[in-house]
Amino acid sequence: MDKILHWDEPIFNLVSRYPEVTSIMVELGFHDIAKPGMLQTAGRFMTLSKGTTLKKISMETVQQTFMQHGFTIQK
Repeated sequence: MDKILHWDEPIFNLVSRYPEVTSIMVELGFHDIAKPGMLQTAGRFMTLSKGTTLKKISMETVQQTFMQHGFTIQK
C-alpha cells in the first residue's frame, strides 16, 4: 500500500498519519519541525508546498526524497 502525502495538507496531519515524515523532513533541511512545540503550532498551518517555497528547496528534491522512503506526493 502506497503512503500518499498531499502538497497542501498541513504538516501536522501528515506527521499524525505517518510519524516518519518528521525525520524525512529534517533530512531535507526542515530542522525546525523537530523543535518542541513547532509541529503543534506552525505545523497546523504549514504545508509541504509552503515549506519548500519558504526554505527554497525544489519540489523535485522533496518529491524524490519522499519517494526513496516509500511515499508518493500528490497535488
